[in-house]
Amino acid sequence: MKKVFATITGIVMVAVLVVPAAQAQVATDEIKTEKLAQTGFKFLSVSVDARSAAMADAMTAAPMASSVAMFYNPAGMAWFEGNVHVAAGQTQWIADINYNIASVAFRPAGGSYGVFGLSIVSVDYGSDIIGTVRANNENGYERYEDLGLANPEPTALAIGLGYAKALSDRFSVGGNLKYARQDLGTGVVGRGDGSGLARESNDKNTLAFDFGVLYKTGFRSLNFAMSARNFSRELQYVQENFELPLSFRIGVSMDLMDFANVNRDMHSLRVVLDAERPRDYSEQLKLGGEYLFMNTLSLRAGYTFPTDEQGISLGVGLQQQFGDYGIGADYAYTTFGDYFDSVNRFALHFSF
Repeated sequence: MKKVFATITGIVMVAVLVVPAAQAQVATDEIKTEKLAQTGFKFLSVSVDARSAAMADAMTAAPMASSVAMFYNPAGMAWFEGNVHVAAGQTQWIADINYNIASVAFRPAGGSYGVFGLSIVSVDYGSDIIGTVRANNENGYERYEDLGLANPEPTALAIGLGYAKALSDRFSVGGNLKYARQDLGTGVVGRGDGSGLARESNDKNTLAFDFGVLYKTGFRSLNFAMSARNFSRELQYVQENFELPLSFRIGVSMDLMDFANVNRDMHSLRVVLDAERPRDYSEQLKLGGEYLFMNTLSLRAGYTFPTDEQGISLGVGLQQQFGDYGIGADYAYTTFGDYFDSVNRFALHFSF
């Protein structure tokens, strides 16, 4: 029965991964149109972990036995075997936007009750917004200081509580409930009756939910997984409603060294592949790889397609175990075409 289940699961996963790719590659003479939704709170869809970003975010089925799994597939956190895992990092995003993250996983009673987690994402958009509504002056807009207002400093924040548990030695589930808030500052708009200007608050918050499962097939190191992120209600700033960047992913991962006659303590070559269906973009394939030498040095690369501007991602990581204590550092570099600066990500993690 287990073999039948594994076979059926494998067929379904491969079909879901291959079909979108085939559709993306087929060219026709007809103009293809696709209806896509608009979303807000886009900071929730930015990759915030250096290791994951270096592998093009294809982490749904990748071994992520750490607190960082809450940002991608919470089910991966169930395989953490220590007592506590702590991670922190920064993403230097385009347009001088900075993302700062922290996460912690706690495994009480040797995992008998599962693994609990806490995650935080904080976004600093900077303070370069100096003007607002159009005006007939030399600037072309009204300056906030001329209106007696301070320049807005937009911020965003997401705090999540996660839980994951392995239901067997091959199957795990996980969820993450998060509070998300985005404050775009106080805006100034013209009144509809032409009587002057009015102030508007652009501060919204909501609850969102992530969910994931991970299945170890038992065939060497082959993993299948799926995740759904950013389930939430609709929000509204002024007139139009918008939704959070909901996305569905199915992923597969495997260590190709399973097929080589090498010392597994010396060499590992993990390949990961995700198929993603975001709410506001066409289907995407994310392909990544990680070479691990002596369980210490990692070299990573990844690519997402199709994409408008984002290019190849590269990364490196160092990790070391000192008895029951583990420490590591990761770095990722992602190109963003001709119009944006490249993105740098840094991360540190510690476990015991």
